Amino acid sequence: MAKPPPPTSPSDPPLPTTAAPKPRPFGLLSSSARSLLAAARRSPVTTLVVAFFLLALFMYGEDVRTIAELSIDDYLYPDADLYNVSGLPPLLLPAPTCDLSDGRWVFDNVSLPAYREKECTFLTKQVTCLANGRPDDTWQYWKWQPNQCSLPTFDARRFMETMRGKRLMFVGDSLNRNQWESLVCLVQPILSKGRKKIVKRGSLTIFHAKEYRATLEFYWAPFLVESNSDNPKIHSIEHRIIRPDRIEGHAKYWKDVDYLIFNTYIWWMNTADMKVRRPNSRYWSQHDEVPRIEAYGRVFKTWSEWLNNNIDPARTSVFFMTISPLHISPNNWGNPEGIRCVKETLPYQNYSQPLDLYHDMRMFDLVVKAAGSMEKVPVTVINITRMSDYRKDAHTSLYSIRQGKLLTPKQKADPEKFADCIHWCLPGVPDVWNQILYTRILSKSSWHSNYVAPPLQSLPPPAQ
Repeated sequence: MAKPPPPTSPSDPPLPTTAAPKPRPFGLLSSSARSLLAAARRSPVTTLVVAFFLLALFMYGEDVRTIAELSIDDYLYPDADLYNVSGLPPLLLPAPTCDLSDGRWVFDNVSLPAYREKECTFLTKQVTCLANGRPDDTWQYWKWQPNQCSLPTFDARRFMETMRGKRLMFVGDSLNRNQWESLVCLVQPILSKGRKKIVKRGSLTIFHAKEYRATLEFYWAPFLVESNSDNPKIHSIEHRIIRPDRIEGHAKYWKDVDYLIFNTYIWWMNTADMKVRRPNSRYWSQHDEVPRIEAYGRVFKTWSEWLNNNIDPARTSVFFMTISPLHISPNNWGNPEGIRCVKETLPYQNYSQPLDLYHDMRMFDLVVKAAGSMEKVPVTVINITRMSDYRKDAHTSLYSIRQGKLLTPKQKADPEKFADCIHWCLPGVPDVWNQILYTRILSKSSWHSNYVAPPLQSLPPPAQ
């Protein structure tokens, strides 16, 4: 039954004690390797492959096993059948000139959510708000409607055909990871069981869609350039220090990626000045403090120069996600008795004027200017800021984790300190960001040959 519209105004158990089993000759082999052994009995060529694999497994251990699981699966099993995109109705893509950021949130409990939280096993506990105890679920049922054009529904098969044989990588902070998790959940239902997995290697996390020979990746680099916060597991550092002239330590992982999606903002907002390590210094303690916007500009100079010198625009498309808002000032949306985003259950729906959340718009403007001045590599800026500003209801709030654990009752009783009004529950707002990213990627792809200009949408006047 459809939901009614909303109102207006941890440790493992001990193992049983048994006699230790006798070691088996191939006890360390993965199921994929055992499948390859079976294939070896039927092919001399495969026998040589098996011998080489076993030698590498013995010498190099876990890393080889992980790589082998992926490559062996590709060897043993065929690709998915090509999805007949040409047999679908023409995809109605908005004109590149349509401002997708100008619109309104519309309640939709028929086509949303795009997936169910409990059905996407790849979600981390940080964003599974229902499993973490959130009592309401209305935040899942709002779609974004641009004022001047239609936003196409995310089609996972059409998207994965575009990704076939390619790499897509989000680069940035935990909000880009939030969006990466959303994208994984949007595509994973169409992938065969056992043909999808996540592999983590330091700052890089990779979702493998094996039958498409495609990867959706996230690379941790909260400032884009090198910093003392680059450890993806240990980065809650009081004094954050950046090296605005050093990027190659991260950027070497971005080469040969087909779609790069960058962001960096929230990590800059702790202080008005940024600590910047001096050139040629030996220690992080050797740094100066410069105004935030000056440091941000130096980072984007380094970033844009790297793109122009290392990216082939014929192969790689580059995108930049704008500011994702922090909802900590309920007085700004007319709730002076509120505490941060706690107990917010509806979007802000006065669209007659932007909601002021005290963003540093100088940084927004700098990104737009840097993208517009690129000489060789085009950068598509995806403006998610204003549409996300309205979604005070969709953050993880008190239904998230802190240091790997759910909030305790004592922590929940102190929402001013512990409510997370930065990250987003999934499914939720990042799904819409990906819907826009999907639209822009397909606009650049060969499927754009099917483009038909959509009609303008007739919308009611803005709420007063």
